[in-house]
Amino acid sequence: MKENSKKMMNYEEKEYHAANGWAMFFVTLLIMLGGLALTIWGAAISTDEEPAPVVFIGIILIVFGWIPFLGLKIIRPNEALVLTLFGKYIGTLKQEGFFFINPFCSAVGGGKLSLKTMTHNNEKQKINDLSGNPIEVGIVVTWRVVNTSKAMFNVQNYSKFLSIQADTTLRDVARCYPYDSTDSDEKTLRGSSVEVSERLKELLQERVEVAGLEIIEARIAHLAYAQEIAAAMLQRQQATAIIEARQKIVDGAVGMVEMALKKLNESQICELDEERKAQMVSNLLVVLCGNKDAQPIVNSGSIY
Repeated sequence: MKENSKKMMNYEEKEYHAANGWAMFFVTLLIMLGGLALTIWGAAISTDEEPAPVVFIGIILIVFGWIPFLGLKIIRPNEALVLTLFGKYIGTLKQEGFFFINPFCSAVGGGKLSLKTMTHNNEKQKINDLSGNPIEVGIVVTWRVVNTSKAMFNVQNYSKFLSIQADTTLRDVARCYPYDSTDSDEKTLRGSSVEVSERLKELLQERVEVAGLEIIEARIAHLAYAQEIAAAMLQRQQATAIIEARQKIVDGAVGMVEMALKKLNESQICELDEERKAQMVSNLLVVLCGNKDAQPIVNSGSIY
């Protein structure tokens, strides 16, 4: 049972060598015209008692001579014809042009198979990220068929198979990353789009290999917090941005105060005791860290 299953999942594509369609077209046309000519000539030379044998030959040629027309096929660029003969796979015709195949062959799927590069855009779905936050994610996949026998025989419908595998792959990958992070070194769905796309492509390629598909690109097309937490997460992002900005302002202000005290000490403009230094530091920090412009107060007397 396992050996048969493994054999079914490993169809190797075979090239079908078809004859020139124009040559067979003219040969078949000559057969039909020859049968018509024999029928007319035989009727002319026949007697009332016994018709000429050529009449029967002409009728047979007319009745069966059109069958080769069923084997004439036109293949356009980036199209393929997967052929079976009495249920057995005999090959795939990929060359563009006008060809003649066995009239008794049938095309799998009822027609031609497109080999063009196609884009599949799945609807957005709700997934929990690594932090457990519900997010809405959508995926877009660029793909094409590279093994026609696997695409037609290994899966029921390769396009639906791709759609389902793209959804499950997106869920598996999205759960491994947070939507966003304050740590600049941590990979996130929003900030590490290249890494996430590569992981989506590799994992999806492994899953659709059985269907003979090649994943050219797989990337996130839509990414947002779910509606029930979108407002709260926006407030958190704003608060985080304000805190980071304040930290930079404070760091800069402390550095400027330190530099001012150092310059005053080196230039010996005035000597300040510890109490006056503390007051100066407090005033400078208020000026440098305040949200509004400071209002200067001129002191004409002694600072002591």
